[in-house]
Amino acid sequence: MPHGGEQRKITFLDTPGHEAFTAMRARGTKVTDVAVLVVAADDGVRPQTLEAISHARAAEVPIVVAINKIDKEGASPERVMQELSGLELVAEDWGGNTVMVPVSALKGQNIDKLLEMILLVTEVEDLQANPDRMAKGTVIEAHLDKAKGPVATLLIQNGTLRAGDVLAAGPVLGKVRAMVDDTGKRLKEAGPSFAVEALGFSEVPTAGDEFEVYPDEKTARSVVGERATDARATRLAQQMASRRVSLTSMSGQVKEGDLKELNLILKADVQGSVEAILGSLEQLPKDEVQVRVLLSAPGEITETDVDLAAASGAVIVGFNTSMAPGAKRAADATGVDVRDYDVIYKLLEDIQLAMEGLLEPELVEESLGEAEVRVVFNIGKSAVAGCYVTTGKLQRNAKVRVHRGKEIVYQGDLDSLRRNKDDVKEVATGFECGIGCDRFANWQEGDRVEAYKLVTQRRTLSS
Repeated sequence: MPHGGEQRKITFLDTPGHEAFTAMRARGTKVTDVAVLVVAADDGVRPQTLEAISHARAAEVPIVVAINKIDKEGASPERVMQELSGLELVAEDWGGNTVMVPVSALKGQNIDKLLEMILLVTEVEDLQANPDRMAKGTVIEAHLDKAKGPVATLLIQNGTLRAGDVLAAGPVLGKVRAMVDDTGKRLKEAGPSFAVEALGFSEVPTAGDEFEVYPDEKTARSVVGERATDARATRLAQQMASRRVSLTSMSGQVKEGDLKELNLILKADVQGSVEAILGSLEQLPKDEVQVRVLLSAPGEITETDVDLAAASGAVIVGFNTSMAPGAKRAADATGVDVRDYDVIYKLLEDIQLAMEGLLEPELVEESLGEAEVRVVFNIGKSAVAGCYVTTGKLQRNAKVRVHRGKEIVYQGDLDSLRRNKDDVKEVATGFECGIGCDRFANWQEGDRVEAYKLVTQRRTLSS
């Protein structure tokens, strides 16, 4: 369409089911640049609208709202705008920053305005591409045609794709023998934002994989070989390790740097419960661990919720609600942790415990005991202190501090602990013993020996 004195091309990707959009997120592919949220003016915000908003926010793409069916009897665009404002999508007309366009798909009303608004959003977001470079983009879908062989629909996101180009789509090698547009017209080249159907792949690529054109077949074949090796290693790792996501397992993931925030999906019996829980979560300290609520809504836990949780490594938290048929099976199959609560305090307590599990543990001293040096035995260059345990106990290999008056003359390990000429592991209060430290021999009668050990202590959010 014409815009700013030149022709612009917009490609729409229809996502009739939320699962496909979630699967794309799970593969780490940012396919869309702008999400167009279609809401019926006579129907308002529905559960699927909430799910669509959560997917767009999780993918971190700008949202443009198309309020459809404004020509229908009973349509109320203002009511839709009011409901969306409660979801932090406030129209520009109301002082917000969300573009909302009332349209009628049936009569074609305001469709040009919607397209114009989409192009304006891309300019504000500074979404640009370079048609003069080699093409790269994403495989939208792929199938095996009996006559043509492997066929893939490619969305070109940067550069220009030409017939004869050699490309790598994930671990699949391809050479573009032919390509056609959405009308079936054969093309010699296609620039940014074009979606084309291409032939010439060695096998069927995976939908969602990124593709890139290389200068020659040798380079592309090398890249494909490396990716195929990585893909085999990844599959093996997935088979060897559990992919279960739970509140307990999340605590261990931060050690590998895999987790910096706690992703949650919240479903409750009524909107009031959702608001109360979200308000309570806001009160939790966020200095080191962030709680990210991908979706919060009243209603039962659905398969779509499970798909979103599996893709984003989230935990599903239910409050006084149930699971839809098939959701339990999907959760078991994907290893998603679903927690159900009927007491809000227990729910918040478990989330706080999970957040605390993500904090790096700290080393703290745990006191063992003290002893007094009664006599010193010099043995060559070393020395053994004859001690009397006054409190607690002494343990071999414990940490010790040697106090002489107000001064600490040594701090290190207790390497040798003997009682009646026998090596022992520990000596309790009221008993005599001989202790030795490999790096310290300057014992004096009257020295006070403080024994302790370093233990890992779980931190709390307030510490």
